Amino acid sequence: MADSPPRYRWLLHVDLDQFQVSVERLRSPELVDVAVIVGGNGDPTEARKVVTCASYEARDEGVHAGMPLRSAYRKMPDAVYLPLDIPAYDAASAEVMTVLGSFGHPVEVWGWDEAYLGVQRVDVPDSATADVPTVSDADVQNIAREIRSAIAASNGLSCSIGISDNKQRAKMATSFAKKSVQDKVFVLDGRNWLDLMGDRPCRDLWSVGPKTAAKLAARDVDTVRQLIDTPRDDLIEIFGPHQGNWLYVLCRGGGDSTITEEPWLARSHSKSRTFPVDLTDIDEMHVAARALTREVLDQVLDEGRVVFRVAVTLRTSTFFTRTKSRKLSSATTVYDDIEPVVSELLDDFERGRPVRLLGVRLDLVTDEESADGVSGEA
Repeated sequence: MADSPPRYRWLLHVDLDQFQVSVERLRSPELVDVAVIVGGNGDPTEARKVVTCASYEARDEGVHAGMPLRSAYRKMPDAVYLPLDIPAYDAASAEVMTVLGSFGHPVEVWGWDEAYLGVQRVDVPDSATADVPTVSDADVQNIAREIRSAIAASNGLSCSIGISDNKQRAKMATSFAKKSVQDKVFVLDGRNWLDLMGDRPCRDLWSVGPKTAAKLAARDVDTVRQLIDTPRDDLIEIFGPHQGNWLYVLCRGGGDSTITEEPWLARSHSKSRTFPVDLTDIDEMHVAARALTREVLDQVLDEGRVVFRVAVTLRTSTFFTRTKSRKLSSATTVYDDIEPVVSELLDDFERGRPVRLLGVRLDLVTDEESADGVSGEA
């Protein structure tokens, strides 16, 4: 029987703020303080496409993730609409997860923009408890502040960090952290749970969706405090044993205090450059693309990885963004094999509009046994 994941006194929920928008703003600083909406291929009139991320300026106007792009466009026709650039987000996320891992605490990755850290393991033998240092409130908050500073220093991204004794409550703490004007760090645990959550709607509990909230409201259970006052048997009768028991635990601030570490491997690395003056000369673009290729390849070589596909991204002065990619004839780490393909992709773009941003991405082999025909280092 497999061992259970270890449990921790403190769970830190790290949540990157408006992640995709923030990555785009790092590449195009002029988008700071501008309403930005990311989704689909960047065309807000295209059917069946939804908003993936909206800047806070757009959220203030009622635009949110999951909304159809057409609906967002009706609300904000003058916003900047950008396509999803998954490799760019992969690369930015990888940098953040590397930073988190450098703190020496176990990390459980939940997606591009969020992860949990476990601090001060509690399920250790009595003989080993002396080797586990006690981490105070002040200590864990300092760790969170150091994490925020390290992420900002690494790639300029901002995050909010919720702290508690389990994942669910830590994630709810993050919502308070996001509203914090100062350091975006917040502790929510048994000491302030009822004061802060008791009079809030049940929907504010992690994992309580609109259907569950509607069933509770039909029985005059609207707040967390009222849910706490609801007998467990009543909840089981309404929702069944699994969800009923879970709601009974959740409303009291209970949850999962374990961390499951899984190896995380970046699928690609990329570099982009926003030019102080838009480029119109193709030779200048090639010079920039060669420099970016060398920068990304150096990172790949440092990690001992291998490249199997390359891609080039162009963003014009009108913020029209497009990416072209091509698989290499064989996986390699040789610059002279990679750069010509980058150059060919760049020449494939239709030119006519000035270019404000250029990016180069190298997709990496994730299973080295599949890297047939790998060449030697440059």
